[in-house]
Amino acid sequence: MASGSEPWRSELGEEDGSIAETTDAELLKRAWRNEKAAPEILQFQAALVLRAREQIQLLEGTVEEFVENGVDDLVVSLYQMDLDRSQFLLRSYLRLRLQKIEKYMIHISKTNLWNRLSEEEQRFAKRCTDIMEKHLEQSVLSRLPYGYQSILKQSISSEEDDMVPEPQLDTFVFCKTKNAVGAFQLDDTGDEMVDLVADDLYVLRYKSIKGLVENGQIDLV
Repeated sequence: MASGSEPWRSELGEEDGSIAETTDAELLKRAWRNEKAAPEILQFQAALVLRAREQIQLLEGTVEEFVENGVDDLVVSLYQMDLDRSQFLLRSYLRLRLQKIEKYMIHISKTNLWNRLSEEEQRFAKRCTDIMEKHLEQSVLSRLPYGYQSILKQSISSEEDDMVPEPQLDTFVFCKTKNAVGAFQLDDTGDEMVDLVADDLYVLRYKSIKGLVENGQIDLV
């Protein structure tokens, strides 16, 4: 609610000569659903989160003002419900991201996924990594034979970091197209093709459609 009494909105552009608008509440819900369903961490929605925090502050002030001025309890409860919903969505979205960071902190720090984190999330990931490395070194690794003291590899003979958990991108996800995409190639060889039509539901491997999720052509559900 931009003024404390109207649904908070974000203009997205023009379509068929008219301005297409979507509420920030809907955008935040979409970001939350995508983050919840995606096996890997997605790009942090910095501008959206900032607007949501500003809206929450505005709603908190509005509710306090209504209570002080003796506004009807029903009106206050409606605004409080809007505030509670906004807080729940924002906290859930941020909590989901922190859970993924805790689970895949080393993998994230070693790949371009690091650039998807906010500055606060990057500091959190670094602290978690430092604490985990220190704990493992003191409690386990220092007591193991030479060649088995890495938190990344099972032994020095390992060619890859086989001790680092990674997101399972082959996971099947439910997704819904926003607009018609047309014939879409699901694999590198071109043997698997699917015709993605607008507003239809699909169950596909996340790895195949992650690019469409990232550019906003498909929403996860």
